[in-house]
Amino acid sequence: MFIRLAEQHRQFVQDLVMNLQALAIVLERQGYLASCYTCGGQMNSASFMVSLADNHLIRFLVSDYGITWTEMRDDRELMKLEGAEAISQLQELANLVKYQIKPSQYRPTIALESVG
Repeated sequence: MFIRLAEQHRQFVQDLVMNLQALAIVLERQGYLASCYTCGGQMNSASFMVSLADNHLIRFLVSDYGITWTEMRDDRELMKLEGAEAISQLQELANLVKYQIKPSQYRPTIALESVG
């Protein structure tokens, strides 16, 4: 059972890396500064980055060890998510492609800190 789960996880990471590479290409074609770097040919990790506006950066890291989404503005971390929440946040970037929003048309949402 565990060998099967490990193989499914490896396949999941590879699929995610391939999708990040495609997302970076499409975002670049729409005028965003985007990149996706992988190490080696096995597609078991990636570093994806996109600049959404002046001083507004998204960094998404995926590997066998974990998945993180970090959103920064003016070199300050606004939000950091891990796992499924990090992957879900990719939909916002996919919407830029889906709705063909150019960098000049992008209006970032303001991340709010919860008060508790």
